[in-house]
Amino acid sequence: MSGLIKKIKDLPVHMDFDGQKKAERIFQTILFVFAGTGLLIGYYFQQFSYTVYILGAGFLLSCLLTLPPWPMFRRKPLQWQKPRDESQDSTKAKKKK
Repeated sequence: MSGLIKKIKDLPVHMDFDGQKKAERIFQTILFVFAGTGLLIGYYFQQFSYTVYILGAGFLLSCLLTLPPWPMFRRKPLQWQKPRDESQDSTKAKKKK
C-alpha cells in the first residue's frame, strides 16, 4: 500500500507555460468543432437536445485531453534562477557605504 502512495505522490502535477497555451488552444478548438457539429445536427433533426448532448461530449473529451498534465504539456519547463546568497549581498552593500 505504501508503494502505491509513493507512486501517486511522484506523479507530476505541473504544466509549463507553453503547455498551458497548447491546452487552451486544444480545449477551444474541440469545443468550437463540437458546438458547430451539434448545432448542425440539432438543426437537421430539429432536436435541441442533440446539440446539448454533442456539446457535452465535446466538453468531456476536451477535459480529458487538457486537464491532466500530460507529458506533451511539460516539454519546456521554466528554468528558474538560483537564489542569491544574502550574506554576500549584505557584505557588498556594507563595502559600498
